[in-house]
Amino acid sequence: MKRLVILASGSGTNAENIAKYFSNDKNVEIVSILSNKKDAYVLQRAENLGIKHSSFTKSEFEDGTVTSLIKSMNPDLVVLSGFLLKVPESMVKAFPHAIVNIHPALLPKFGGKGMYGDRVHEAVVASGEKESGITIHYIDENYDQGTTIFQAKCEVLPTDTPHDVATKVHALEYQWFPKILENIIKEKG
Repeated sequence: MKRLVILASGSGTNAENIAKYFSNDKNVEIVSILSNKKDAYVLQRAENLGIKHSSFTKSEFEDGTVTSLIKSMNPDLVVLSGFLLKVPESMVKAFPHAIVNIHPALLPKFGGKGMYGDRVHEAVVASGEKESGITIHYIDENYDQGTTIFQAKCEVLPTDTPHDVATKVHALEYQWFPKILENIIKEKG
């Protein structure tokens, strides 16, 4: 049985998509969904799906409390799904090549501190890019600089608004994130 812990900060549509994708897989268990926001809707989604869940403070995340909690769950992968805090170096070292993130652009473009959600899509449109997409990657100590695992692209039309780009990128996230996680799990054996 492969064990996944999901960290999320917001609504949790990707976390829910991942949980539903693996819901009938006897070899994968979503052990817990954790959020740095006690009122994040992702926690209600976890409740609705019958998945253990809890929230934590930024200081608990930074002081190692959350790392210890996740270690106690013995996960094979830690999945960042719309998670906005920078992962402390101590956590990166505790789970080497086992923390996976999804970014709503084609890294290395439009990454780094403060580049998340609509900010990314606004920057893509403002720059006149002809394409955007998703990057699934292992994380390291720096924002959006870890090893790329997978990218998928979508066209950005001259008439597209940031909302249009977001819609296209979300479709790629829902299509690919669970499948790529499944591939990683299989590769880890």
